[in-house]
Amino acid sequence: MAQADSGDSNGFEGGVAQAYANQVAYCEANGAPVTARVVAAIARQLGRPGAGPFIERIAAWQGQALADGLPLRSAAAVHGLHLSGTAPELAPIYAGRKADDDVVIGALCRTRAARMLPWLDGPPQTNEAGRSSNFVAAMLWLADRGLPPRFACREIGSSAGINLMIDRYRYDLGGVAVGPRDAAMAFTPEWRGPPPPSHPITFESLRGCDVAPVDLTDPDQALRLKSYIWPEHHVRFERLEAAIAAAGCRRPDLAAMNAADFVEAELAMPQEAGTTRVLMHSIVWQYVPADEQERVTRAMEAAGAAATADRALAWIAVEADRSLLGHRLTVRYWPGGEAVVELAAAHAHGAWIEWRGTAAR
Repeated sequence: MAQADSGDSNGFEGGVAQAYANQVAYCEANGAPVTARVVAAIARQLGRPGAGPFIERIAAWQGQALADGLPLRSAAAVHGLHLSGTAPELAPIYAGRKADDDVVIGALCRTRAARMLPWLDGPPQTNEAGRSSNFVAAMLWLADRGLPPRFACREIGSSAGINLMIDRYRYDLGGVAVGPRDAAMAFTPEWRGPPPPSHPITFESLRGCDVAPVDLTDPDQALRLKSYIWPEHHVRFERLEAAIAAAGCRRPDLAAMNAADFVEAELAMPQEAGTTRVLMHSIVWQYVPADEQERVTRAMEAAGAAATADRALAWIAVEADRSLLGHRLTVRYWPGGEAVVELAAAHAHGAWIEWRGTAAR
């Protein structure tokens, strides 16, 4: 949901170069050495004479390069070439073997610029089903606080709506089981700390939005999602295939809208008694323009002021904390929990959850 080429220029010597350095460090800290290698090779092309229009556009980026996910956009452009089978010279790099990364990737950036440039036009599509484990853990915690355990979920930045199929997945969260036994996918993240509260929860409805929704049933759009998956994380490809199959049976309820318009419209709709309406999002907030962030926050706080015990409201987020090179699971709820509570440190793709909330009271 980032706005490409907007705002003040960072300049190659400032924001862009630092964004690539930060992304390399982040990938290395999160088990993605091949992705770090690709990002580093792209970064080394910056400022080189004759690097071509792809690199030139990156170097002259307008906006917040790291917040816009610029390093990930460019890495996905390279990964997309590899996955399409049209750049066999990339095979050694993605296999983790020795190669002259600068020569290989530099040549592709020059000769395949026309194919790679469109990847810079939109934000990363990092839809990942594993993150939904955090949402479920937060809902268990909310139910333990006395909020109605029947959830009407509204997600912003839904991409392909993979997390909108949360009711079709099964979870083992520190020994607490949630979800159907005939699930489309099952998740058992490494659980660190005390288990979350154990409560029966149900879903009244699941609906989401994205400025550029992805249709999982379209092979070309599915390939775009795959290109954003870090190649080291093989299980994520398996999960995406399972999500594609699930969407083929019943598509997620997904609207083409920006975050603020969607949240305002949804909060204006009647809410059933005995439900908790939830705004949820993961690795999205940095791509939402500042004015929309303010509108979403105002709308949630206004709706929260009118929330009741029988028609509660909650805000669950899994977002990056770049200072820690990691992510945090946070929650606010109304009535009674207006302050932000950090429930867990979270792996970017759901591999582990370090629970900091309390167990059952």
